[in-house]
Amino acid sequence: MRIRVLVLLALGVLSSCASKKDIFYMQDASDVAEQSVTYVSSKIQPNDILKITVESAIPEAAIPYNRVSNNTGQIVQNIEILQLEGYLVSPDNSISFPVLGDINTTDKTTEQLAKHIEGLLVSGGHLNKPRVNVRLLNAKVTILGEVNRPGTYNFTEQNITLLQALGYAGDLTINGKREDVLLTREVGGNRRVTHLDLTSAEFMNGEFYFIKPNDVIVVNQNKPKVTSSGYISDFGVILTIASLALSVAVLLSR
Repeated sequence: MRIRVLVLLALGVLSSCASKKDIFYMQDASDVAEQSVTYVSSKIQPNDILKITVESAIPEAAIPYNRVSNNTGQIVQNIEILQLEGYLVSPDNSISFPVLGDINTTDKTTEQLAKHIEGLLVSGGHLNKPRVNVRLLNAKVTILGEVNRPGTYNFTEQNITLLQALGYAGDLTINGKREDVLLTREVGGNRRVTHLDLTSAEFMNGEFYFIKPNDVIVVNQNKPKVTSSGYISDFGVILTIASLALSVAVLLSR
């Protein structure tokens, strides 16, 4: 009887353990060790906030095409202030620009929008050889589930990877399901949900290797964690108590 209880206890413990195959990242990383990386800019989306600056050989000529900052002469370090002074992309994918009026941003990256504005300034006879810079001010990614610091994180880089985003959240916990990470992405009014296996380096070759603004990453609990939080966990506790009681009884009977 005692042997049977110990066997059941051992099986319960083993069933709640995760193997190295479930925990290690990119176990076949050598397959992608020497591949080129293609950087892809994100399309501008509704509710994006853009910082747009127009420069010209004659600085005074570009003044009407730039929003007047309330912090003129000061170094602005607060991103929230910059966002309040930025251009908010409307639900119909447009911005209201000084002098030029409404400008459509549909299917444009920040670089493409900059070139488009430069073209409008030249073709309309406003400026000669203008230089336009467009930056996204409110790029963010939301990371939920089995990570150490779930939440929404802002980033200012043009491109960040999935692993960098998870680094913002303090990496997955030991209970995170690395072989099935969910990523939700909305582009052009369409929502896509994909499943990514971080134990394989194959995801680095796909379109979801780089994070896009407003992506949502969900890390679910792995099987051992789910198992330990339900009925089997209670059964394991019962087996442990029974084993201890049996051991005590055997010791007392000697």
